[in-house]
Amino acid sequence: MREFWVASGHHLTRRGDHGGLLATPELIMAYLARPELMPPEDACEAERHLHASLLADPLRPVPKADIAAIVDADARENWTFMISFRDRLIAAPSLEAVYVSLARKGAGDLPPIFLSQLCHLILRNALEGCDDPYMLRAAELFYRSQSAAVHDGALLLADAEVVEAQQHAQHDVHLSPLTAMLQPQAFGEMDVMDDENAWTYWSRSDAHAMAMNIGGNAKARAGLCRVIERWIAHLLGITVTVETIASIEDRDWRWFIGLDSEATRIGNALWNDAALDGSEAERIVALMRLSIEDTRLVDERVGQRPVYLILAMGADKVVRLKPQNLVAGLPLAAAANVA
Repeated sequence: MREFWVASGHHLTRRGDHGGLLATPELIMAYLARPELMPPEDACEAERHLHASLLADPLRPVPKADIAAIVDADARENWTFMISFRDRLIAAPSLEAVYVSLARKGAGDLPPIFLSQLCHLILRNALEGCDDPYMLRAAELFYRSQSAAVHDGALLLADAEVVEAQQHAQHDVHLSPLTAMLQPQAFGEMDVMDDENAWTYWSRSDAHAMAMNIGGNAKARAGLCRVIERWIAHLLGITVTVETIASIEDRDWRWFIGLDSEATRIGNALWNDAALDGSEAERIVALMRLSIEDTRLVDERVGQRPVYLILAMGADKVVRLKPQNLVAGLPLAAAANVA
C-alpha cells in the first residue's frame, strides 16, 4: 500500500475497532515539539519544568497551578490551549468524535492550527487505501489554503504557503507569484497535475508542490467530489453523492452549504435573489450538487431536493475551505442518528 501524508502524524495514532483514530502519548509528544510550546532560552523555570515533565509523561495530569506559575503571558495562553486540547483528545472515543463536536458546537478560542491538524489526521485515516492522486491532491484543500490563478484559460490552485515562499524568489514583480511559477521555465518547481505526472504525487505528497487544474481537468473536480463523499461518510456514517455543476438552475433550491466564508456570503446573496456583479461571480471556484442516499435522514424542509455546495476564493485570490461546514451545515433530520 502506498504511503502518503506522513507529516499528518497518522503513524503516531492508533486506529480503534470503530475505525476512528485514538490519541497516543506519541501524538501528544509531537505537539510538544511545536515551536509554540518549546521553551525559549529565556523561559522561566515553571515553563521548563512543565515541558520536561510532559515529555517524560505526555498524559500526566496538569493542575492549573502549573500553568499559572508560568511568568510569560503568551506562554500561559499557549499552554492553556494545549492542555485543554490534549485532555479533550484523551477523553474522547476518537479524534473524529472531537472534530465533529468542535464542528457542531464551535471551536471557541481554539487556535485554527489545532483544527487544521486534526482535519489532516482524520482525512488521512478516511483516505486510507486511496490510490487516486487526483483525490489526494484535492483533499489538500481541506487543510491547506490555496492560491488561485488563471493560466492558459484554466483556473489553477496551488498551495498558498508554497506560493508565498516562492514569491520572495520572483524577480519579475509584474507577474503574480503563481503565474510566474507556472511559466515554462518554472514547471520544475510547480507542476500542474495531469495524467502524465500524477504518479509523482506519491513521492512528494508532503511537499504540496503540485498545482491543481480545477477549472480545466474533470478528474481534479471529480477528485474533490469524491473526497467530500468520503469525508461525510467517515465522520457521519452517511452516504452521499456529489457532482460538479455549471450553475444552479433549480428554481426551488432549498439548501446550500458555503464551503468558506466568501462562498457563504455569495450563497446568501443568491438565496435572496441578489444579482452578483462580475467580480463576485468570478470568485466562485466550484459549484457542486450533493444528494443524501437515505432520504429518511434529511430535514423535511429539504426532502428529496439536493444540497448545493459552493466553493469560492477571497478578494486576495486565496481559497480557504472549511471542511467543518460539511459537518455542521448538512440538513439532517433531528431524529437522524449520526455521529
